[in-house]
Amino acid sequence: RKKLDDFLRVVDKFKLNAIEVSDGSANIMHDVKCEIIRKLSANYIVLSEVGSKDAEVHLSSDEWINEMQTELSAGSSYVIAEARESGNVGIYNNSGKTEVSLVDSILKSVAAEKILWEAPLKPQQVWFIKKLGSDVNLGNIAPNEIIPLETLRLGLRGDTFLSFLPDEMKSEIESF
Repeated sequence: RKKLDDFLRVVDKFKLNAIEVSDGSANIMHDVKCEIIRKLSANYIVLSEVGSKDAEVHLSSDEWINEMQTELSAGSSYVIAEARESGNVGIYNNSGKTEVSLVDSILKSVAAEKILWEAPLKPQQVWFIKKLGSDVNLGNIAPNEIIPLETLRLGLRGDTFLSFLPDEMKSEIESF
């Protein structure tokens, strides 16, 4: 909308220090998006989002990786892997299952600690916690799901109860 300067005045008025740059809903040429990231990263923490909210838009693994790497190089502190609140686009298929080969390809080229995985559904959260550990960066979590997510991270729920125990404790519990 060509209102970036107006937006930044509001950001500064409220003393915000982080900004998301996303083209998931609006079409922004990638080079323009990266230029915006470069400009903003001089004064703000920038999170950029890769992927589309449109279920008809499918990026190849190479496109995901290229966009993530380019945006990190442009100054993003983190890249967000798009999934929508419904959890059925981007890194997930239309039934909400993780696109495992896509995630594995991304992780071979982009540092996990630089990615914020949108995981609005509990099975998605469990999958990422088991895959990348309890400190995995997860986003798009509903406010009423924050405490349940933390219990998953701590291994206090059945889904992750055995995931973070030492092997000797696992066998002791399993034989109990």
